[in-house]
Amino acid sequence: MSNPGLKDQTVAAALGRSEPLTSLLQRMRESKARLETLVPLFPAGLADGVRAGPLDDSAWVLLVPNAAAAAKLRQMLPALEAALRERGWPGPPIKIKVLPRA
Repeated sequence: MSNPGLKDQTVAAALGRSEPLTSLLQRMRESKARLETLVPLFPAGLADGVRAGPLDDSAWVLLVPNAAAAAKLRQMLPALEAALRERGWPGPPIKIKVLPRA
């Protein structure tokens, strides 16, 4: 019988030894932290549908469920980027992408 806790420790150890995977995990954590910073700025009905997307040197992507949500966030981009700068996250620019329907 396998021990799930041991398996998790083995995966965590492997991730810790891999520079590319460590970097990926750091970018994922930062992407989520950036989103948590912005959620209070979103209109009430929009916050639940926005997801943190990829973060790299060229852009940070916010994933939204539909074109209306994308349009609203695009209108808010200057304020959102200013809020990130105020909290110590200058650049890269935010890009908005609509998630395809499943």
